[in-house]
Amino acid sequence: MGVTYVEGRVKGLSDKQENVRFLVDSGATYSLLPKSVWETIELKPKRKLSFTLADGTTIERSVSEAFIIFPQGEAHSPVILGEESDEALLGVVTLEILGLVFNPFNRTLHPMRMLMC
Repeated sequence: MGVTYVEGRVKGLSDKQENVRFLVDSGATYSLLPKSVWETIELKPKRKLSFTLADGTTIERSVSEAFIIFPQGEAHSPVILGEESDEALLGVVTLEILGLVFNPFNRTLHPMRMLMC
């Protein structure tokens, strides 16, 4: 198993944008933005949710929505408002909203086969 990063940009409701290096985490449901990023683009918490970490620990974090931009596409997506020490994660909800799938063999993002059913 390898570690894969992708470069993207995020934007809040204002015109402020920030370049972000996301760790692709196919085990994460939501994407996560570190505190310095979501504060810069002026995101505001919309609700709180509980999340279970890989070690079984449960944490509570605020969630908002950001506009996420990659070369393969752009869309609004829910994002976890992380702490300062958190790493930016790209989760499966954002990938699905963008119509992308992660290929673990060559560690690249590709358009997903879209089903209409």
